[in-house]
Amino acid sequence: QVQLVESGGGLVQAGGSLRLSCAASGRTFSSYAMGWFRQTPGKEREFVAAIKWSGASTYYANSVKGRFSISRDNAKNTVYLQMNSLKPEDTAVYYCAAGPNYGSNLAVFPPGYDYWGQGTQVTVSS
Repeated sequence: QVQLVESGGGLVQAGGSLRLSCAASGRTFSSYAMGWFRQTPGKEREFVAAIKWSGASTYYANSVKGRFSISRDNAKNTVYLQMNSLKPEDTAVYYCAAGPNYGSNLAVFPPGYDYWGQGTQVTVSS
């Protein structure tokens, strides 16, 4: 069992930066792949970024590639999402998730993850 708690969301102007954190409980955090998703009202949860258990492999949605960076610190049981050059369309509730490692692949759909945090709101003003 893994429990996830996100933090770091807030209100920022377009072009600004935020760093989200996701703290995990449980001694097996380092064995999980981790992902970030986001969701706006009336829309499906959207993949943002993912990282393998070792941190050696990452994957990003095209919409955030070059602006967002995912990283993890297994000693601290924490995964991060550094968000730069934020745009109003990045406004959403951001969720972190933990799931199995699928060989050399990273899951980009919600069913690929077993555990979810409660989400943190990110609002980007124009």
